[in-house]
Amino acid sequence: MTSTAATEVRSDPPMPPPTGRIDEARAEQLRAANINPRTGLATDYLNHFNEAIMLLEMVPDMPECAEDFLTWTPLSYAEHFWASNFKARDLAIEAYECADPKVRADFDKLTATMTSILTAVGKAMREAQQDKTRATLAEQATAWVKPLVALAGGVINGNAETDFEAAMSN
Repeated sequence: MTSTAATEVRSDPPMPPPTGRIDEARAEQLRAANINPRTGLATDYLNHFNEAIMLLEMVPDMPECAEDFLTWTPLSYAEHFWASNFKARDLAIEAYECADPKVRADFDKLTATMTSILTAVGKAMREAQQDKTRATLAEQATAWVKPLVALAGGVINGNAETDFEAAMSN
């Protein structure tokens, strides 16, 4: 289970941000693609982080899974979709690019924090000599990242205020 960044470069410019409410046909197109029409974001991106969490959760019982986690590679929203088999990947990237700047900023802050945590834990695991140390790192990272994934899901679904500071204090 590895994630790799795609090297494809898009040459077409993003659509301009929508002005006001999107029409019902566009909203239905987004809903059909599992993209929230209110936020322009897709929960599929969270699979990228859930993969890392799943691997980290296995480390305490199966230390060899640490090596699998160490193959996890950070991907931006667009990189995730470019590298995926998501049927509406171009639509997902376009909707993200057109998302409300405040929603996108909250979402990007959460995903950047998750990426930073997972990257730092990967670095520490590479330096760790003992399985017990790696297990402790994995458990702590999971405790930090899981609530952030839940917050990001709330942002995607447009039904949660991002209480970033409260999530980080747990």
